[in-house]
This record gives sequence, structure tokens and C-alpha cells, in this order.
Amino acid sequence: MLQSLTIELTKTKKQQPPADQLGFGNYYTDHMFIMDYEEGKGWHSPRIVPYQPIVLDPAAKVFHYGQTIFEGLKAYKTDDGRVLLFRPQKNFERMNRSNERLSVPELPVDDAIEALKQLLTVDQDWIPSAPGTSLYIRPFIIATQPQLGVAPSTHYYFMIIMSPVGAYYKEGVNPVKIFVESDYVRSVKGGVGEAKTAGNYAAGLKAQEVAKEKGYSQVLWLDGVHRKYIEEVGSMNVFFKIAGTVYTPALNGSILAGVTRGSIIELLKHWNIPVVERPITIEELYEADRNGQLEEAFGTGTAAVISPIGELNWKDDVLLINGGNTGELSKKLYDTLTGIQVGKLPDPLGWMVEATVVRA
Repeated sequence: MLQSLTIELTKTKKQQPPADQLGFGNYYTDHMFIMDYEEGKGWHSPRIVPYQPIVLDPAAKVFHYGQTIFEGLKAYKTDDGRVLLFRPQKNFERMNRSNERLSVPELPVDDAIEALKQLLTVDQDWIPSAPGTSLYIRPFIIATQPQLGVAPSTHYYFMIIMSPVGAYYKEGVNPVKIFVESDYVRSVKGGVGEAKTAGNYAAGLKAQEVAKEKGYSQVLWLDGVHRKYIEEVGSMNVFFKIAGTVYTPALNGSILAGVTRGSIIELLKHWNIPVVERPITIEELYEADRNGQLEEAFGTGTAAVISPIGELNWKDDVLLINGGNTGELSKKLYDTLTGIQVGKLPDPLGWMVEATVVRA
């Protein structure tokens, strides 16, 4: 399929921002990838074109019925100039699981990875190399059929855009404050909580606004049925170190199976640190703190990598974790994972994929 890939280079390159002004998701590279899907024809017409607006019919199904899937991964530049991707196969495999849930056609994983490598070849100069920076990659699919009717679309775009980024949270690797949501519900088992689709994030915006007004960076969701089982933070999976064992909520059909989450579990097992996936109640967590057993908490995700949690607020009961400081394990995990990602540390579990890039 990608044998027919066409590349149109921009005639006007953008000015790249300084590394210390990147923020997250504010700037975009010179080019993007697009591929079409048509029922009966399949995926076709792969192309790299200058970054630009796209034109859609007002009746496109993505606007009315929410058929859209996205992913997030990163590319890193090593000291010797290599470009590394962190487990891209996992992201595109998860994209297909999301596709299945939203009745979107399956994406050829190998072609998607090859398309990404080709795009990185064209825009490799946009990959920042300053400490803490990376190139964030956003693959996504949208339904484009212009037809008002509740049924899966017959036409889609698969696209990849890229953005040089710094830290996701302004706190950086310092602990963040999290508000535990007790009123709003994001998802339940059988819904689309385990799919990476836009509606999941739209459903969390109101709670996020409330948390921000109270001075908190993010929302920790409880389950939508009993309102007591911990699920995930809006942009992260969560882990808790209690009496020497690391616990994380088990995947239950309403929690996103994070690529970083899975990698942290693998890394902890590699270090022979006990790690348990099971349902965890918010009451249990507060009880562990009262007993002096709650040692650390942290979130994991592509954007933030590892984000220590220094404070939780559940129904105005403020829980200060590890004195509000970054825990020893959280820091070790962050240093190790980021060290592997940028090629400064060995990759014992074979996670990194080299994106062989040459000057276009």
C-alpha cells in the first residue's frame, strides 16, 4: 500500500520555537500524513503533504456521531543523532482495538508504522534534543462520509500530525495535585472507556474545570456504578505503593490500557518489585494512609511519562502523599524510562524501535 506513497514538500518552512518555550501541543511540524479509506476499496492514497487545514463537508459523520479514534506516542533524538520510537507497535495495535469498538475499519499496523517513519524522515529536524523534550506524535482517524444517519461511515481519513513538546504538566517531574471526582461519571464497563476516542475526553472536561477552580491539576475518576473503585486520571493510569507492594487498578473494560502503564508493570517485575493489578477502593487508599502504609503514588502516560502524585482531595478530605514530595520509586522509574527512551540507558526489555531516517 505504501509503495504508492507520494511526498509533497512545503515551499515555506516554519520557524521552530526555542526548546524552553515549547509547552505541550502548541506547535506543529511542517508536514503531515494522510491516507483515505473508502468502503469496497480499503485504505488508499497514502501521502505526506505540507501541514494545512483539512476541508470536510458539514454533514461529515465525525461531527454528528463522534466516530473518531486517536493515539499518542513520542519520538526521541539520541546524543548520536539516532531517532527512537517507544513501542509504536503497541500504540497502533491499541488503535485497532479502539477501531473495533467504534466500528472503524482496521488499520494495517505495519503500514502505519512505516508511514510514521517516512514522516519522521521528512520532519526529522523538528525533533528537539534538549533534556525533557521530545516529538509528540498524534495519529488519528475521522469519519468523513457526508450523510446524516446513525450508522458507521463508509469513508475515513487516517492522519498523523507531530508536535515538538516539553513537559506536559507545568510541575514537570514534581508531584501534582489530583482532585477525586465523586459526582460526574466518565465511563462504565461496556461503554467506550477502554477506547481512545474523543468522547471520553469530552466527558471529562466539566470535572476538569471544577478541579482546576479548586487548584488541582487533574481529576481522578472513580467507577461509574459504585463510585468507590479507583479507575484512572484523565490523562494517566495510576499506581500506589503500599507497604512495599505497587498496586494499580485492574483493566475492567472502562480503563484505558496505557502503553506506559504496561511498560511500568513490566519494568517493576524486571526489578522484582511486587506489583498487583486489582480493584482498589478510595476508602482503602485513605485507610492505608492512616495506617502509615501508603508510601507513594504516581501516574503514567505518554505525555507525562511518570508524574508523582503529591496530594489527593476526596470530598474535601486532603491526603498528602509522601509529604507532598517525589517518591524514590517514582523518580527511579522516571529516570529509567526516560533514560531508555533517549538512548542513555540500556533497553533490557527491547522496547525502543529505531526510526531509520535519512535526509529527504
